[in-house]
Amino acid sequence: MGTLADAVRRLVELTVTCDVPAGEADAIAHDLRASADRLSQHVPSPLHARYLTAPAPAGSDPLTMQDSMPYDVVIGRYNPLALPLALEATARGARGTGRFTKPYEGGPGWVHGAVIAAAFDIVLTAANRLEGAAGPTRQLSMRFRRPTRIDEECLLEAWVDHRDGNRVVSKGRLLQGEVTTVEAEGEFAVMDPERIGR
Repeated sequence: MGTLADAVRRLVELTVTCDVPAGEADAIAHDLRASADRLSQHVPSPLHARYLTAPAPAGSDPLTMQDSMPYDVVIGRYNPLALPLALEATARGARGTGRFTKPYEGGPGWVHGAVIAAAFDIVLTAANRLEGAAGPTRQLSMRFRRPTRIDEECLLEAWVDHRDGNRVVSKGRLLQGEVTTVEAEGEFAVMDPERIGR
């Protein structure tokens, strides 16, 4: 599935950057529709769960999130919509690194704010998991300090600020080089991983 998702990602990138003549675009679309028809023959009914493994226990390395959520819209290896974001644990919390390309553009030359919000939602969650405080997002806020440029390396850092019973507040920042372009804060409900899995 990884090779298929990679091929579709490449198609998305080319679709938003090419200047193909109308006739050629129609011919390519015809071929792609035929491929989509072939794929449609392999869709199970009913659809089965899109998680290959149960959610990893709290305190697990953030990389296990990518392993257990392969079709996730933000980090799923098999989802061509997923962001180019790699997760890892740090001494302070978690971080995500990636380079957002043309399909993720909002304003001219900038990463779309909604894309950045999705990335922070995952990186903040990864920091929570390392602290044994995983659960769904209740609130997410961001301060956009300056545009985040496409085609440049992004570093998203996240850490748990405090925990109060069944809620945890985490903070983060996005850096390009030494410049902070976005600051984020999220409030999350803390839930038992087994409950999340069910």
